[in-house]
Amino acid sequence: MRTDYVLGLSTAGYHKMAYREWGHLDNERVLVCVHGLARNGRDFDDIAKALSRHYRVICPDIVGRGESDWLKDPTGYTFAQYLSDIMSLLARLNVKEVDWLGTSMGGLLGIMLAAYPNSPIKRLILNDVGPFVSKEALKRIGEYLKPSWYESVADAKAAMQANYPALRYIREEQWQHLVRYGYRLDSKGWTQHYDPAIGDMARANSSEDVDLWPFWQGIQCPQLLIWGEASDVLTRDTVEQMQQLNPALSLYALPDIEHVPSLMEEEHIETITTWLRNN
Repeated sequence: MRTDYVLGLSTAGYHKMAYREWGHLDNERVLVCVHGLARNGRDFDDIAKALSRHYRVICPDIVGRGESDWLKDPTGYTFAQYLSDIMSLLARLNVKEVDWLGTSMGGLLGIMLAAYPNSPIKRLILNDVGPFVSKEALKRIGEYLKPSWYESVADAKAAMQANYPALRYIREEQWQHLVRYGYRLDSKGWTQHYDPAIGDMARANSSEDVDLWPFWQGIQCPQLLIWGEASDVLTRDTVEQMQQLNPALSLYALPDIEHVPSLMEEEHIETITTWLRNN
């Protein structure tokens, strides 16, 4: 694994977006993995390591998260900024096409990028997100993004376990990994490893549904949808409508799993690996 940065530009100036790279630099098969709203690229370490035998795997920390800079102007935490930074990253990689694995917010970005004509995305994997997210789900997410501080790593881990029940089946060392990279220590204690302004923006923008159906209808590449059947972000109604609009959609359903599947379990990784190999 290697770590590097790409330079992004916002209305307030330049910022660095960190990314980690797995596999051989000369491998023309490139997989870009983009995390959820309050997460970072280290969520993909397990699957990136597994897929690096076949892919050059790229896992960015979207600006404001992980090792990336925080924006000077918090109103810049928008899809438009994230898409701009991603295009800078793709230019840095100097490749003609990529496959895309997006969890939650990362999937929404993938939907938008894949829908445009001449998109570099040739295969699209969506982890528990579709072209519609209700304002009720957005409000719930916004609430747990409020800043919190914990006296110990154990307390931080307990809070993460409460907020992410879908991860209950991962191993203890995987929990330790998520806590290590999901929190940072400041003068008040252990707190989430992202700019608190991201939560402010999420709550400010939670009064309306996310509706990307026009984008979904424009996507031509093969798609795999990973669905936690107990998810409030990706509902059964949305899944069924996605299938109606695209009967070729591949579906991997996980019973009784909430938002968002970890993609750290062996079955998850094997399912994704097999789909990529066959499509």
